[in-house]
Amino acid sequence: MTITDAAAERVKALLAKRGKPSVGIRIGVRSKGCSGMSYTLEYADEKSQFDEILEDKGVTVLIDPKATMFILGTEMDFVEDKMQSGFVFKNPNEKGRCGCGESFHV
Repeated sequence: MTITDAAAERVKALLAKRGKPSVGIRIGVRSKGCSGMSYTLEYADEKSQFDEILEDKGVTVLIDPKATMFILGTEMDFVEDKMQSGFVFKNPNEKGRCGCGESFHV
């Protein structure tokens, strides 16, 4: 997994605003939506024994062990435009996405 400069800067800003110490952010996947799976992001207060750890551009990203096989090779980006802003995942393993873009399948 890789993280773009824009995503790293956004993660740093979110962690700075949080108001309490964090190890970093944790990325995972869960069953959701019409295509079956959705990405999750949350603050990580501690490292789990089985987390994959990505340290890049001054940011620590913990990857939930249940998500590892679904997000291999994924690029995490942060995009802002006139209509929306948010994290975007470019996953080469995706076989499709739902119409609203909320969920995917591999």
